[in-house]
Amino acid sequence: MSDINAPFAEAPAAQEGGQGTVRDYFALLKPRVMSLVIFTAFVGLIAAPGTIHPWLAFVALLAIAVGAGAAGALNMWYDADIDAMMKRTAKRPVPAGSITPTEALGFGMTLAAGSVLVLGLMVNVLAGALLAFTIFFYIAVYTMWLKRLTPQNIVIGGAAGAFPPMVGWASVTGSIDLGAIALFLIIFTWTPPHFWALALWKKINADYSNAGVPMLPVVAGPDETRRQILLYTLLLVPVTLLPCLTGTVGWLYLLANIGLGVMFIWHAWRVFTIREGQAAETACKKLFGFSTLWLFVVFALILAERALGLQPFAPVFG
Repeated sequence: MSDINAPFAEAPAAQEGGQGTVRDYFALLKPRVMSLVIFTAFVGLIAAPGTIHPWLAFVALLAIAVGAGAAGALNMWYDADIDAMMKRTAKRPVPAGSITPTEALGFGMTLAAGSVLVLGLMVNVLAGALLAFTIFFYIAVYTMWLKRLTPQNIVIGGAAGAFPPMVGWASVTGSIDLGAIALFLIIFTWTPPHFWALALWKKINADYSNAGVPMLPVVAGPDETRRQILLYTLLLVPVTLLPCLTGTVGWLYLLANIGLGVMFIWHAWRVFTIREGQAAETACKKLFGFSTLWLFVVFALILAERALGLQPFAPVFG
């Protein structure tokens, strides 16, 4: 990391520092990712057995959101060198020179420490520890290690994006139950087909290849990526039904997810079988769009059941 500032040495803003606007610092937080984190953490908080004071629930969600933003800023700090090599990330604040790597590092570390302390001291220690581990996993395990080492980076690294509902759950219960693990596994299994569909649709292989990042489409090729998308989708559908066994959800969730699962498999099958021309690109685009909506609907169904006062199944285990 000793030369991470080198690509930006000639940028006036990078030399002077402190030139970043509020918009630049907000971009460091990766707001799109943060919004998903807030939503899934909120579902974990609502789905958890027990109650939490509304004020503490707000504090928990705020701390989780800030922790997610901290992870985004630290990711942009460490990845500044490869971000500068890729078209889709070259305009991020650090490679663009509006914020120096040192400023991004300081900003991210401050937010990380603050969010963990607030959650741990005001809500409970386990929730704070889980948030700290989530930030550590995303930065140290995924960003610094897996992303540049293995084409399985998205598979293993996807755990970082799957932790928020567990943190929300722990904020209520002070424990990690099987119900929380089931929510974790849904996002963990969903991440690979979701991201790989985007990679095939946007054709970002050249970007990752130029930056030396061994994403699966670059290393194994489009056909193997399509096969992996189908396999993970086939695994995802039964994983989605795990909350039924832990007594977290009821009939509305079960019936809706059977239909959603069939639709997900159909989209994945089209990506697997259509491999040439505009039709192949369209199939990947539709899978990515559907997978984004799918995750929202799956988690929204849990909220709907709580809002309607529907009884969950008796737990088989958990």
